Amino acid sequence: MILNEEQTMLKDSARDFCTNQAPISQFRKMRDEKTPDGFDRATWNKMVELGWASIPWSDEHGGLAFGYKGLGVVTEETGRTLVASPLYATVWVGGTVINIGGSAAQKSELLPKISTGELLLTLALEESHRHAPYQVATTAAKSGNGYVLNGEKSFVLDGHVADKLIVASRTSGGASDRAGITLFLVDRKTSGVSVNRLQLVDCRNAAKVTLKNVNVGTDAIIGGVGKGADVLDPALDVARIGLAAEMFGASQECFDRTVAYLKEREQFGVKIGTFQALKHRAANMFCEIELSKSCVLEALTALDEARPAAEIAKLASLAKTKVGETFHLVSREGIQMHGGIGMTDEFDIGFFIKRQAVAEQTFGDASFHRNRYGELEGY
Repeated sequence: MILNEEQTMLKDSARDFCTNQAPISQFRKMRDEKTPDGFDRATWNKMVELGWASIPWSDEHGGLAFGYKGLGVVTEETGRTLVASPLYATVWVGGTVINIGGSAAQKSELLPKISTGELLLTLALEESHRHAPYQVATTAAKSGNGYVLNGEKSFVLDGHVADKLIVASRTSGGASDRAGITLFLVDRKTSGVSVNRLQLVDCRNAAKVTLKNVNVGTDAIIGGVGKGADVLDPALDVARIGLAAEMFGASQECFDRTVAYLKEREQFGVKIGTFQALKHRAANMFCEIELSKSCVLEALTALDEARPAAEIAKLASLAKTKVGETFHLVSREGIQMHGGIGMTDEFDIGFFIKRQAVAEQTFGDASFHRNRYGELEGY
């Protein structure tokens, strides 16, 4: 539940980089200029040089084998400055799918490319307005020595810049069955694949992907035919924990900015931070943030200790729910305590409430994970 010396040094290094190389002002500039990629490639290359894209992989696959807690503290710092980068979609999500379900050949080919920044990867899963991992209507029909994919995917993170897509398709079963889902690795430039970038309220990269008669070979299958859910379940839990780490970092930054403002703003000749009612609200936020920190650290520790999948699943849902609720509280209190100016674009505090709205829905909101936690407990 605590960081060792190396993890602490990594966290400090990440904070220094994000503060000086990728501050919120950079995020604001890319938003205003409507940058085509949605992130700065030079900054991403520097992140790769620091080894961030290779932290969780084994050394045989070009990784640093530093564990998910190491990646978690880095991601926490990127959350503080809302860093726009492929780190989450490529490493936490896409790379994890390959690391868990990929064949030896797929791991040897793809993970080193992720580590060097040569490959951007993402997961094309969602098909509705709410997270439903088994609700897959995209079809994969057998054709000769391969398959033909048809369907649509929504909310594909980094979909318009990813070099390859991991597409969840149905090879058997009903539209909501867990069984019968197959994962395919598809090049974004393959004939029949069309990608339309979405403009999200928080400016995070996402896209709608349409597949029309897309031909893939059997070597594109990840994890076996009809066994995609066996890969998705643990991979999504890792992704949820990673997102919780990012949300936690954003919550901390939002809280720190709010407390700093309370110490500066004056009303009736005194600092508003001296008002008892605001002190109580700030204390409540502090307590919720500390509880969230414990949830995130425990979940990251469970990943590094390779605890049973059932325990990791419960911790993933716990972290996503608790941190999601905390971020919801802190981002809204931040706006309230800043007053009218908090609603303007002049102050950065508004970015956090927008990021919270999107992050909460990504890979399941609090309601989804409360229900899932209950099911995992046998209720």
